[in-house]
Amino acid sequence: MELRPYQREAIDAVIAARRRGIRRMVLCLPTGAGKTVIFAELIRRAKHPVLVLAHRDELVAQACQKIEAALRGTDRIVAVEQGDASAPAQASVLVASIRSLHEGRIGRALAGRDIRLVIYDECHHAVANDNRRVLEQIGVFADDWPGTLVGFTATTRRADGRGLDEVFEEIAFSRSLREMIDAGFLRPLEGLRIATGIDIGTVPSRGEDFDEDALAEAIDIEQRNLLVARSIQDLARDRRTIAFCVGIAHAEHLCAALRGIGVPAGMVCGEMPKPARQQTLDRFRRGVLRVITNVGVLTEGFDDPGVSAIAMVRPTRSESVYLQCVGRGMRLHPDAKDCLVLDFVDLSGLRLITTPTLDAGPSHVIEREEAETAGDPPPRFLDPGDMDEAPATLDEIEARLAAFDPLALEQREEAAAMSINAWLSLGAQGMLLCFMDRGGELRQFELRPEKRAGATVWLGERKLARFSTMQAAIEAVDMELGKHGDPSTARADAGWRRAEVPDVLREELAAMSPPRIARDIGAAIAHLALGRALMVARGARRG
Repeated sequence: MELRPYQREAIDAVIAARRRGIRRMVLCLPTGAGKTVIFAELIRRAKHPVLVLAHRDELVAQACQKIEAALRGTDRIVAVEQGDASAPAQASVLVASIRSLHEGRIGRALAGRDIRLVIYDECHHAVANDNRRVLEQIGVFADDWPGTLVGFTATTRRADGRGLDEVFEEIAFSRSLREMIDAGFLRPLEGLRIATGIDIGTVPSRGEDFDEDALAEAIDIEQRNLLVARSIQDLARDRRTIAFCVGIAHAEHLCAALRGIGVPAGMVCGEMPKPARQQTLDRFRRGVLRVITNVGVLTEGFDDPGVSAIAMVRPTRSESVYLQCVGRGMRLHPDAKDCLVLDFVDLSGLRLITTPTLDAGPSHVIEREEAETAGDPPPRFLDPGDMDEAPATLDEIEARLAAFDPLALEQREEAAAMSINAWLSLGAQGMLLCFMDRGGELRQFELRPEKRAGATVWLGERKLARFSTMQAAIEAVDMELGKHGDPSTARADAGWRRAEVPDVLREELAAMSPPRIARDIGAAIAHLALGRALMVARGARRG
């Protein structure tokens, strides 16, 4: 197993700290930095039995896989101590779920084993009373304990304000997100913030984060879920996306909203039976599902480098929660150059502390007014009675859109937009762009999604090309537009769009259900195109 330079430095730092007499230390590295690879190499070098502590089933399985790979070619046995699984006496590496280690089981598992190295994955949990009790029973705090406790985490800050110095003596090694991105070991982040118009200023806190029940009541509403679903559909079309929600009902409702507009989506939560959860995640990995909504399950231990978009649908004041969520989309992958972060909750009230510390104290939160736009009702999509189904126009989403830096959580000055041209989103049916050809005739480009990925470009009824992503197709049409007509006529401010609606189009609008009224020809064409797309989508669902 070939180590990256910083992984070798981390191992050297552990050895150096132990030689200085430090027995309980932390390594702080961002999600995606290969923490499991580092502790697998530490285990490979260990001369005595090793205990690995993890919190989730996925972390236990992931650790076993990496450790077995590191020990391949040796006679050392890796075994799981969890639930009904008990490690055999000949196992020299125990990977245990810390929740399974009650007092009696710890004694049985460690009997006859001279454990000299304890690895604690996601060690920011270590100070919780039950987890600290397990460490005490293992003996890591005893003056004569000859072993070493090495904790791994992406953040040393806890939402409850407790410091990791209750357990650990020193941070032996750390690397920040910015350092890892600049060195080319993690993907860069791009951020888009979508204003929802929801006021969470009155949501009470619990500890250093929001009260989850009250937060769910404030944000789990149909209109917001529909906005989130449509924004994911149009802004992250070609990306496999993880959406982080506030509760099970919220995740279920958002999943239903995504499916309702034609986005293949699934939902996972901790309460699901493990086989059902694994089946859903496998379908997501294979690309059968494009979006996965979840509650807590994917913040830790989920390793899928193909994920390239994160939808922060749930507000949080916790630095650790934010970093863990965003980190799920930053692992390197040949098909993704960056990670898109969609922020629906105005996280600018959170300031990230990038310097790790063992000290107690909450994540640094800037208290700011959440209600800058709360006095104005959110803009409506299309017409009354159509809110629950019709696709949104892209300019309606872009009107709510701003770029931001996901690391500094600061909004950028420039406007955010997918294109300078007035593309119309047809939801699951693709995209449409109207323009005038050189003879003054109205023409249209249509981008039709392929079944699994990519899109084909059509000019009228003529198929021109296929592209691997919808964004690539948009960029290609924008670049080639001048060969087919006047590019300025494709813009939102083109003069022809403001012309009076002809009688023939008024009759078509009146025949729609519900009837539509358009102020100009541009709006009329948009209504008719969206109506046809909705009819196609309904027919597909019935079929």
